Amino acid sequence: MNNGFKEALRNGKAQIGLWLSLASPYTAEVCATAGFDWLLVDGEHAPNDVPRILAQLQALAAYPSHHVVRAVDGNPALIKQLLDIGAQTLLIPMVDTAEQARRLVHATRYAPEGSRGEGAAVGRASLWGLRRGYVDHANDNVCLLVQAESRTALQNLEEICAVDGVDGVFIGPADLSASLGHRGQPGHPEVQAAIDDAVARIVRTGKAAGILTSDPLQARRYLDMGCLFVATGVDVSLLARAARELMRGFRAGADAEAALPRQDGGSVY
Repeated sequence: MNNGFKEALRNGKAQIGLWLSLASPYTAEVCATAGFDWLLVDGEHAPNDVPRILAQLQALAAYPSHHVVRAVDGNPALIKQLLDIGAQTLLIPMVDTAEQARRLVHATRYAPEGSRGEGAAVGRASLWGLRRGYVDHANDNVCLLVQAESRTALQNLEEICAVDGVDGVFIGPADLSASLGHRGQPGHPEVQAAIDDAVARIVRTGKAAGILTSDPLQARRYLDMGCLFVATGVDVSLLARAARELMRGFRAGADAEAALPRQDGGSVY
């Protein structure tokens, strides 16, 4: 099965995404109806394990949005499991050096190019052996995205981008702001300047640059700068904001109603 997301990045076609952190197949499917180019199932900061990620991939399978899975780390054993359950595109956090990136490429490829364990016949990725030739084409269809989110990663950015098999580099604003001494302040001018510089450097190498922001204007700015995979929100944040706004509006309406004069046993006119 061809990886259309990887092809889009290779062809310079921007992909707009949404972060899935609710760890629910049901809400993942709801979000899939929105028509995003890609949906990221978060295994780093959301309460997701391999079976729960599998359930979300199954829920997303009927929709055109491409699924990206963020692993909790670059453990080769976990990478093997995620690929076997059908993930084609992986986002790996906290990649600081080119050597780390090379190890990740190795973990995502079957031998002789890599060290991914050969178990396709019992894996969902091959439809349990129904996809003939799966092992011959799997390496070409893996899309590996790595996160650069520290001062060290920025120092090594060109070397990371030069690693063959790395398809894109994602800038992590939250961790980067902490690494730069501005914890909890991704909007700090020094952090924003570092992000802008990093995006420009990634684009110059010819690799795809990516980022997450919930600010639509900021997202469009990153696209204008050349970012090719941009996440424009997080499901849990959207739900939390909508629920809080609903309650605030209800309370405001109740307070306004209470301030009206009451007559005839309390009826409001």
